[in-house]
This record gives sequence, C-alpha cells and structure tokens, in this order.
Amino acid sequence: MIIATLIAVGRLDDRLLAEAIERVAGARFAAWVDEGNAVDLEVGDGAAARRALEGWNGCDVVVQPAEGREKQLLAADMDSTIIGQECIDELADYAGIKPSIAAITERAMRGELDFAEALKQRVALLEGLDVSSIARCLEERIRPNPGAATLVRTMRARGAGTILLSGGFVDFVEPVAALVGFEHHAANLLAKNGGELTGEIDGPIVDGQAKKAAMIVNRDERGLEPEAVLAIGDGANDIALIAEAGLGVAYRAKPALLAVADARLDHHGLDALLWAQGIARRDWVR
Repeated sequence: MIIATLIAVGRLDDRLLAEAIERVAGARFAAWVDEGNAVDLEVGDGAAARRALEGWNGCDVVVQPAEGREKQLLAADMDSTIIGQECIDELADYAGIKPSIAAITERAMRGELDFAEALKQRVALLEGLDVSSIARCLEERIRPNPGAATLVRTMRARGAGTILLSGGFVDFVEPVAALVGFEHHAANLLAKNGGELTGEIDGPIVDGQAKKAAMIVNRDERGLEPEAVLAIGDGANDIALIAEAGLGVAYRAKPALLAVADARLDHHGLDALLWAQGIARRDWVR
C-alpha cells in the first residue's frame, strides 16, 4: 500500500482533508497520525499524489510505501538542515569577510562549483583567524532548526541509529551533535597552529561522496537495507546521500537537491518527519 502523509499543523480540518482527497484520483482516508495536524491517505499512484499535493496550500506531503515507513537510521546534513546557519559563513564574519565566503558557499550548494575546491578556497581565506572565534561563533550564532532535537531524540529512543554528516568542520559538528542528540558524526578537520587557523584542511575532505560512504558504513554495521534509512539535506553536496536513502528528504532545499529527493519539507519543522513515519506527537521525545 502507498500512503501520502499530509501535514498541515493546526489547519488539517475536514474541509482541507476533503479538498486534498479530491485532488488525488482514487485517494481515500486511511488514518489520522495526529488529528488536525497530520493524516495518512491511501493512494494508488504515488507519483501522481506527490504532484497533486506537493506545494499545495501550505502543506507538506511525504509519499511512500506503508511497509517500513518507520526508519532505523537517520543520516542528516548539518548546515542549513539540522542548524539554520552555514558555519563557515558565520565564522568568516569574525574575520570580516562573510560576503566573500558566503557567495562561494551559495554557489557550491547550488552545484555550480566543485565542493572540494570551493571548500579549499573558503578555508584559505580564514588563514590567521584566532581559534577562539570558533567558540564565540558557536555560542553567538549557531542554533538548531525547529524540531531537530525532537526528531533525533525520538528516533534514538525508538532504537534507530543517528549520524550527523557535514562538509563543514568537526569544531562545530561535534558540539551540535551532542546538543541535538546524534550518536555519530563525520566532518572536516580545520588545521591549526599556535592558536590560529592555517587556512588548510587537515586530512581528507568530507564531500558529498564521503557523506554517502559514512552513511553506508553506519547502515551496514547495523545490518540495514537502504529502505530503512531516512536522510535529510539541503544542497547539491547532499545529492549522493539523499539518492542512496530509502527516504531522502530535501529540507528548504536548493533546486539541484529537489530534483532527486523523494520528498520535500518546506513548511514545517524537522519533527514533522516523525509524522511521516507514523509516529504520533504523544510519543515524541522533546
């Protein structure tokens, strides 16, 4: 059975539900996930249901097979996904060069630049920045996106694995992972010397393929099939990860990622992906 989980927090009344069903040929009510917030519709043609409901009336929709909808591994990008910022852009502000670096970041996330080369260019511009700026940036700028911790902690409480993946830096990823509740993480190491950044990456670069590889290692260690993985990202650097997952979700994403994602989350917090897994709010871990 194919289900379309329609999400419209606080707005999903009988009228909106009837309109949604009318938009999808052959759709019928299956069950409330949370009455007034999220509902499952049984649909015959998943692709048609997604075309009819995606972007409609401020709703989000996730279309997938009912079997195996609750995932056993969460693999998430960090910058502009689990958190609302791009760490390298915010760090660059402490060096007075945020506009220059942010412009490169934006092009890289759109897939217009090779990620590894773009990262090297941006990190080189940070040469000489005091390492203490990282802690300041974390405290003053970096904030989780709505619903991030609830999504991660609820999935962990239900036995799922969690891994935070980033083309950014361990100095940011490690504390964010601890704050939000991830078990594992992978990211780049900023090279340092005498309390300053050297403008280089220490070790291999974690790019899109490395994110995918880290997820696969974690998945295989748990003995899971690809269908058991939920992956979330926002940019071109997440394409390989999203394409490999059983359910790949684009969060407030760039067009390059939207083209390959199984679903998109444009209107609600990350905890809405618990409804997509059939988990009612009363069972969420906040």
